[in-house]
Amino acid sequence: MNITRLLPRSNALSSPTAVARAFRGRGAGVYPSSSQTVHMCPTSTVSLMHRSPCSTSAPLRSSQKSEAQTSANNDSLSDKFSAALAKNKEWAAKCSQEHPELLPTLAVGQHPEILWIGCSDSRCPETTILGLLPGDVFTHRNIANVIHPADLSSGAVIEYAVRHLRVKHVVICGHTKCGGVAAALGNKGLGILDPWLIPLRQLREQHLADLQSLSDDEAVVKLAELNVKEGLKALTQKSVVLEAMQERGLQVHGLIYDVGSGVLRELDAAVPEDAIKARLTSFKTDA
Repeated sequence: MNITRLLPRSNALSSPTAVARAFRGRGAGVYPSSSQTVHMCPTSTVSLMHRSPCSTSAPLRSSQKSEAQTSANNDSLSDKFSAALAKNKEWAAKCSQEHPELLPTLAVGQHPEILWIGCSDSRCPETTILGLLPGDVFTHRNIANVIHPADLSSGAVIEYAVRHLRVKHVVICGHTKCGGVAAALGNKGLGILDPWLIPLRQLREQHLADLQSLSDDEAVVKLAELNVKEGLKALTQKSVVLEAMQERGLQVHGLIYDVGSGVLRELDAAVPEDAIKARLTSFKTDA
């Protein structure tokens, strides 16, 4: 299934991308090291460790350099945020011009057809990569797009989207170069992320031989795929999802997004009818 064909509107706005660009990178002050030489006056080249005869200012101490660099960084971040706010005004004006009915309609209510469960990674903005508009996609994102059965946050999103918004499609999307997946392939302590990544580490244990036979990049992609499929299994063990699949044909999809090419790849997420019946018997609860 081509997820980009789910809705007729496909002309993504350019300004949200411009807003995203405004946040990329952090400026930093650049200072020469103590071993470098600088021109302090037209006729004298001296080390930063010495004062020039024609200089009227003392060399910066390391603490002063640090303060100056911090100030420069803060100014840069402030400028980027201000630029982002300005871009928002441009986007709102352009949106009103190109889609005059969109924002007034959204002010009344939302009717998304897609629930997107993805990674928090800044490189994976679902509305942008699908070429859709505000109001088209209901979204939940977390580190490494993990579905924990006992996670109230994702559980509440799924319940609301499926039961109340009555979305037609539920998507779980992983991606290449995922930092959470890469972390689960390592053994470094990660604080609060350690319990969060347990499902990924369990998948790593179950598929250890296969993962060890791959290069680092290939292993990240493989574990990301396994994680999406495991998430789909957890998703289709939820009573609200099973009911919607049985009663109104709710569809579930697994995707991998390539951050290097911008292309989505669909995984085989078909759930056999006998498996749905077995899960309905085992997991469906009465209202």
